[in-house]
Amino acid sequence: MFKDILEKLENAVNPVVQVVQNTSCSKVIVIAFKKGMVLKEHKTDVTAKLLVIKGNVIYKEESQHTELFLYDEKDIPVTVLHSVEAIEDSLCLLFKG
Repeated sequence: MFKDILEKLENAVNPVVQVVQNTSCSKVIVIAFKKGMVLKEHKTDVTAKLLVIKGNVIYKEESQHTELFLYDEKDIPVTVLHSVEAIEDSLCLLFKG
């Protein structure tokens, strides 16, 4: 799974997003970034948590910027516009639901 995602990332110009588990009550998504990539502004309609498993990213929400390092996590509020920018090559897990 991670090997496939990292292979896709080699030629990608945007973050690679892949669902790795999807049940009726939850979803787990892997997001892979190259340094400088940005997951553009968007909203979530369910509770979510972002966990950094490699690298370093900045989570941006309204006027708040939070730098996240290895194993840092961030709760993402419902219906709040946010984005994520990679400071270095990074892998994140997103837990929804």
